[in-house]
Amino acid sequence: MDAPDVGELTPPQRTLMGPGPSDVHPRVLRAMSTPLVGHLDPSFVEIMDEVQDLLRYTFRTDNQWTIPVSGTGSASMEAAIGNLVEPGDRMLVPTNGYFGDRMASMAERAGGEVVRVDAPWGEPLDVADVEDAFDEHQPDVFGFVHAETSTGALQPSVSELTDVAHAHDALVIADSVTSLGGVELRVDEWDVDVAYSGPQKCLSCPPGASPLTLNDRAMDKVLSREEPARSWYLDLSLLEGYWGDERAYHHTAPITNVYALREALRLVAEEGIENRWERHRDVAGALKAGVEAMGLEMNADDAFWLPSLNAIRVPDGVTDGEVISYLLENYDLEIAGGLGDLSGDIFRVGCMGHSARPKNVSFFMSAFGEALETHGVDVDVDAGLAEMRAKLGE
Repeated sequence: MDAPDVGELTPPQRTLMGPGPSDVHPRVLRAMSTPLVGHLDPSFVEIMDEVQDLLRYTFRTDNQWTIPVSGTGSASMEAAIGNLVEPGDRMLVPTNGYFGDRMASMAERAGGEVVRVDAPWGEPLDVADVEDAFDEHQPDVFGFVHAETSTGALQPSVSELTDVAHAHDALVIADSVTSLGGVELRVDEWDVDVAYSGPQKCLSCPPGASPLTLNDRAMDKVLSREEPARSWYLDLSLLEGYWGDERAYHHTAPITNVYALREALRLVAEEGIENRWERHRDVAGALKAGVEAMGLEMNADDAFWLPSLNAIRVPDGVTDGEVISYLLENYDLEIAGGLGDLSGDIFRVGCMGHSARPKNVSFFMSAFGEALETHGVDVDVDAGLAEMRAKLGE
């Protein structure tokens, strides 16, 4: 067999404003080009400590068990669910988005029984409905999605949900994949037992090392399991030996991805987590105001609008695919369509991390308006741009 004739890697220069990944800060890319060391090298052990401290700051937690899981956000998700749910356990999951369904699938694979609390796609869970579901099913674990990437809806009243779960002696797992580093999240104050995330959204870091935090109550459950977690690679009782005080070999960590995560988290700390939340609200708020001034509708109600992921209803007379292709082909600008129940009904526009900048929003609004007009949609682009600029203070 002849060797493949493959040229130098030259990916296109895109502006990433879809549901993830987001644009990566140049400092993070530079960190990835620094020299490799061994995963047990004393210098890397020091880096591990720094990453854990920075993750605690970003999660707003003092949890000892705060680590980057080697893998994408789905790996930290499966580590959380696969370790907390034992065969025979019952897990309560939501029906209000795509990632609640993924929670259910992972819980079932872990040997758990899945029960559901209902809410329409694009709306948050109602606390009273969650309480009713607990009274009916008495689950051992409750999972919810803090920022639902598939619908653009934010879950309010988190501490009320955790109060209900803990009153029934259940553990709480929060999906914070699209909120960590961009939307207010207070793990300790809100009494969340386990939270997982991905680095490629509001942290603007390439995927590969994914944040996870567990409090002592959750880790006690992990360490007292009657049988091991079904995944050896994601078994937190084994990973504890590597990321805990012992630093014992478990696997070869994705060293370059840990470098990247460290630099991304340094950027969070330098900006200040509350300032970062405010920036996302302000910049995404300008995008939202501009879109609405154009004459379009957001999918989520104002009360639970998600700044980091803006779901815009597809207007009559055009398909989501036509607009998405136009933006990519003419402007190297990436946005996405809907998933699951909202497939074909919404555009999903990310405003996350390094992508949550005024120039990105201005670029998107101009190109998006042009794409809609080109395909015959009656929108007021001038009004949208004027409202956006007013919100940005331009």
